[in-house]
Amino acid sequence: MNAEFVNPFISALKNVVKTMAQTDLNAGKPVKKTNTIACGEVSSLISMNGPQLKGSMSISFEESLALEIMSKMLGEKPECINDEVADMVGEITNMVCGGAKNDLIDLGYEFDMASPKVVSGKDHQLEHQQDGRHMILPFSSQSGTAYLEICFQG
Repeated sequence: MNAEFVNPFISALKNVVKTMAQTDLNAGKPVKKTNTIACGEVSSLISMNGPQLKGSMSISFEESLALEIMSKMLGEKPECINDEVADMVGEITNMVCGGAKNDLIDLGYEFDMASPKVVSGKDHQLEHQQDGRHMILPFSSQSGTAYLEICFQG
């Protein structure tokens, strides 16, 4: 997958989490994803469609990181993943995709974003709508790991 295309998502994720929750994420090495099982306990998936590409991206958070981000954003740490945490993950995904979209427009990629779909639970499935190239990139922090998945056709 083209680094020019992926880098805006990486930058946006790191920026959103740093800005919203004062948490640094350290990007790991991207790998090809070969199954639909999410690596975290709460995930949000968003579809993107445009003239040059069709695809989707998702962000999965380990429970510990999702709860820590929620704590830093609202001042209270929930005991477990609940509706408010799920809403937060969906909103983070929306902000990341929007931030990446702004950078990608400058590179000539235009696309529309759907509303994010949030799923939670151990070993939940993430069904990307495209059969294209599919990669996953881990982001580590002191509180846990987030996983960025990108799948595009075209």
